[in-house]
This record gives sequence, structure tokens and C-alpha cells, in this order.
Amino acid sequence: MPAKESEFKGNPMIVLSQDEDDKFPFQFGLKKAKLIVEYIEEIKAFVKKHSDE
Repeated sequence: MPAKESEFKGNPMIVLSQDEDDKFPFQFGLKKAKLIVEYIEEIKAFVKKHSDE
């Protein structure tokens, strides 16, 4: 399922859902998106570390 754009109180948001029926999708705004981009390698390492268990 592709990411969607939304808006909250006039601010842009990105919405990530696991499937069409996801009641609580993961959503965040530009400030957090910039942090994710800045720390993407650390996030990838975290996922790899905890997925191998």
C-alpha cells in the first residue's frame, strides 16, 4: 500500500498504513520526516538488529 499525504491543522502529514483496513496508521509531519531522513541509516541498522532475533 503506498504512502498517502494528508493534512492536520493546516500542516502536511504523511500516512503509512499496513493495509487498507489499518485503523491506526503511522503518520507524521515534516519535522519528523526530516529527522527520519537524517537518521535513515541508524533506523535501518535498528530494524536489521531487531529483525534477526
